[in-house]
Amino acid sequence: MSGPSGSSGPSASAGPELGKADAPPRHPVDRFFRISDRGSSYAREIRGGFATFFTMAYILVLNPIILGSAEDKFGHRLDGAELVTATALVAAVMTVVMGIGGNLPLAIAAGLGLNAVVAFQIAPLMSWPDAMGLIFVEGLLICVLVLTGLREAVMHAIPQELKHAISVGIGLFIAFIGFIDAGFATRIPGDTGSVPVQLGAGGRLMGWPILVFCVGVLLTVALMARKVRGAILISIVAATAVAIVINELADIKPESWGLTVPALPDKVVDTPDFGLLGAFSPFGAFGAAGVGVVTVVLLIFTLILSDFFDTMGTVVGISSEAGLLDEQGKVPGLGRVLLIDGVAAAAGGAASASSSTSYIESAAGVGEGARTGFANLVTGGLFALALFFAPLATVVPAQAAAPALVAVGFLLMTQVKHIDFGRWEIGIPAFLTIVVMPFTYSITNGIGAGFVAYVVIKAVLGKVRDIHWLLWGAAALFLVYFAIDPLEQLLGVK
Repeated sequence: MSGPSGSSGPSASAGPELGKADAPPRHPVDRFFRISDRGSSYAREIRGGFATFFTMAYILVLNPIILGSAEDKFGHRLDGAELVTATALVAAVMTVVMGIGGNLPLAIAAGLGLNAVVAFQIAPLMSWPDAMGLIFVEGLLICVLVLTGLREAVMHAIPQELKHAISVGIGLFIAFIGFIDAGFATRIPGDTGSVPVQLGAGGRLMGWPILVFCVGVLLTVALMARKVRGAILISIVAATAVAIVINELADIKPESWGLTVPALPDKVVDTPDFGLLGAFSPFGAFGAAGVGVVTVVLLIFTLILSDFFDTMGTVVGISSEAGLLDEQGKVPGLGRVLLIDGVAAAAGGAASASSSTSYIESAAGVGEGARTGFANLVTGGLFALALFFAPLATVVPAQAAAPALVAVGFLLMTQVKHIDFGRWEIGIPAFLTIVVMPFTYSITNGIGAGFVAYVVIKAVLGKVRDIHWLLWGAAALFLVYFAIDPLEQLLGVK
């Protein structure tokens, strides 16, 4: 009979094997998405998926309004119901594809800003199928840039501190979006001699909807300070419930809530209308009457540049906030992520939903603990449900969802500590990157300002060798981007 130290007992080398055998087996889903490896859990991913959906569900209302309010060259308008279906379908499919293929908590939907370009700049020059075909071509060209490695190389060429500046700028930008969407800050119409924005309406906070927003913000930050799990999602649901009750009891004009009125819908289920799918002409714009080839090329260039760098900023910001960047500040699986984003742009054109892209509102899900693409399965599934439950999907008013954007803005803002503002060669470009985003309401503009400033300052300091050749190229493209109007006039396309 052998004791513990006998030759027939477990040897020293058997220890690890025993430990490995005793470890609980990991579920295949956990292994595929690396949920445990990234310090997450199913509960966090599910909460994050819900939070992301609720903070970006507004696109189901806003995209149809923007695209549906414009006429093409021939006076045609797109149908609202068909636009809701197209918007939800592309968001559902491409968000799930990003989750499985990119394994990042990065949701996709029709891009704000890009849809306005399509509606008010491109469509008046041609038919809707031609305009959406232009979006399709733009998406394919972005895919080519990814497959050649150029898009990923540009991202790797950006200095780490500029990447942090991009995250901080995005934080301020989405916080500003939250304040504007909720009506806490508003434009001053018809008053060019005053400040561009003001507190509430008329310089003071008025109305019940603003109260819902303020309560939501205070609830969100209180729960976050207490480190309550699900703080952002809890605040969205609670603020929505308060908004529904207030809307029922108080005498409130529907337009006071903005695009979404927090009222229980008369009809819960609706039949999706897929009439717009495939209604695009890939090369119709090049033969459109009255539209020159130079104009078409410049339009595609503008779309690519906006989509290219908006996505770059969003991917870096979300990955950084989720703690997924490696030691060199690189995004895991970046090539796949960027390729999927390019496919999403083309899919948006093919479905007549405008160019689809990665959403910065995904930061709300990251704030809830999402760290993997599993959260996208939840977000994408909710968008798929929205195809049939569109009335329920649009119950959450902006005043209930906007507090999440403010809270996430704070989380992204904390990365400012990684920027050495004492070094002006990086401090000034970082500063411009940060402030230009919210001040011009554009991620692309902020990145462009930072790139141009970085290259110019490095050059005048005699540090030309420190500038990656791709940054030279990107800065040159941004100079063209900022000077697009005088260039169009010079080329006689206006």
